[in-house]
Parts: sequence; structure tokens; C-alpha cells
Amino acid sequence: MARILLIEDNPLNARLAERLLSRAGHTVETVESGEQGYAHLLDNPPDIVLLDLGLPDIDGQTIAAMIRQHPDHSQLPVVAFTAWPEAMAAEIAEAYGCNGVINKPIDTRYFAQQVEHYLY
Repeated sequence: MARILLIEDNPLNARLAERLLSRAGHTVETVESGEQGYAHLLDNPPDIVLLDLGLPDIDGQTIAAMIRQHPDHSQLPVVAFTAWPEAMAAEIAEAYGCNGVINKPIDTRYFAQQVEHYLY
């Protein structure tokens, strides 16, 4: 299964996502800030990144743009994982090179399948 990097500053959202994705057989590595997430990605490239857009240090849009500009990671699936309004999130995600958006609150019945959609 997949190695997933979750960049999420809300501990409740992170724990729920971790639990659901782990149950589906994935390995989830979670960090709480954009800076930590980008550093982790460079040291341990995942199969996919779930990226909160509203992070406390470097916003998710900037992280997405940094990933897209890096020659080794420009094709890495990056999915915005956000509570922002759907239309705004979709527009921002597209502008910064995200492969898609998963909106919060998540539907726990389908969350793992939503993530897997971007892997295959």
C-alpha cells in the first residue's frame, strides 16, 4: 500500500485521517507545519501528499508550489486537504498544481477511497 505524507496542523483531523488510512493498509506520516512537511518530503519521499492549505507557518499553496518546482517531486500527487469553501479550495488547488481537493469535514466511509483515487 501507499506511504502518505499528511501535513495537517489540527490534531483531531490528523488522528482521524491517520486512523482511516491506516485501516485501509496505508502508512501515514504526519507533520504539523509546512516547513516540517517539505523537509520530510525531501528526506523521505512519500507516494502522495495530503496538504492542509491553512498551515501556521508556510501556507499550503506555497508548499504545493515548492513541490511542483522541485525536479525530483514535480509529478508527486499532492491533494489539498482543507475546510476552505469548496469552490475557493478547488480554484487555489488548481492554481498551485494540486491534483485535487478533499474537503473537510471528511466522509469517513469514503475517505480512504478518495485518497486512493489520486494514487492510481
